[in-house]
Amino acid sequence: MHSKPKILIIDDEEVVLDSCIQILGGESFQVSTALNGSDGLRLVQELQPDLVIVDLKMPGISGFEVLDRLEEIDPTIVMIVITGFATVSSAVDAMKKGAYDFLPKPFSPEEFRIIIRRGLEKRKLILETIMLRHEKELLREHFAHIVSHELKAPLNAVQQNIFALEFELSGVLNEDQKEKLVRIKVRMEDLLKIIDSWLRIISVNIEELEKNFSPIQMTTPIYKALENIETIATRKNVEIVSSFGVKLHPVWGDVLSLSEAFVNIIGNAIQYSRDGSKVIVKAEENGTDILVTIKDFGIGIPKEDLPHIFEGFFRVKSGQAAPTGHGIGLVVSRQIIEAHSGSITVESETGTGTAFYIRLPKYFIEKSNKS
Repeated sequence: MHSKPKILIIDDEEVVLDSCIQILGGESFQVSTALNGSDGLRLVQELQPDLVIVDLKMPGISGFEVLDRLEEIDPTIVMIVITGFATVSSAVDAMKKGAYDFLPKPFSPEEFRIIIRRGLEKRKLILETIMLRHEKELLREHFAHIVSHELKAPLNAVQQNIFALEFELSGVLNEDQKEKLVRIKVRMEDLLKIIDSWLRIISVNIEELEKNFSPIQMTTPIYKALENIETIATRKNVEIVSSFGVKLHPVWGDVLSLSEAFVNIIGNAIQYSRDGSKVIVKAEENGTDILVTIKDFGIGIPKEDLPHIFEGFFRVKSGQAAPTGHGIGLVVSRQIIEAHSGSITVESETGTGTAFYIRLPKYFIEKSNKS
């Protein structure tokens, strides 16, 4: 059985409290009241309400102070402001402090009931969202456990036995049997690579990434990425042309994870480039963002494939020769970039080339409290 929604009304006018109780009398709510902010905050700790209605103008602790304290105590509580001194600026200020809605006095019973219903619906959505996130995280961990232990471990054992069997029978196998054994080994390696790809996708933990964030120069992870893929570029005879704006603002992020994202994207550009061509890597300021452009002059991406390239295990269906892979690099890169409050978009034309645009917000002094 679901418990009754808990509503707390904080107002220094007893007539207002009595009126609110009377309006809600026929509803299935547990209603409590307080005549001042101090008593109201004590009841919040005690009752853990779903919805708090606060009068802005009260003696002692003001309504604005109550809003601040409520946000600290439990940010999931829905806060509604009522006041007889309603102005646009006071409404805006209340919303900035986390209030869900604003109701000027005097208000009709129907207006009050409507705003209460909307507030409780908001509270329900907030709690459902938290629950879904928790369930998603549990599912992610459970799936990772299944993939890692229930699938990968037995396959590793099978692979090891195949190696042992190949060694023991090396002198008696005919050519046809050897060929079959090679095909088994290749298929087994492919299966293990797919499992590793699954694990990589589900192992990008956004909360863990954010713990390592600090102000960094955008060029640092790019240079690290370029160092890591230098061999690939040399092997394909692809020239990397880089250019960076002077005195770029820093960004708020993690060097290692951003470097991984750039390795995936730049490496992808190199592999899909024609031998002897170029890949351009450029970083510049663009409004409030740092814009990183990675452009190749390779085989391009068909128009029908563009909407899907950031989906897991999707590979471009190009008629031209293209490298093999499991299609997770761009998925992981997008997860990392979005964890940095950034975005990644792509433009491409078949036979001409592809350009990726990564936007990351500049780091400003006022953001320093995030650290």
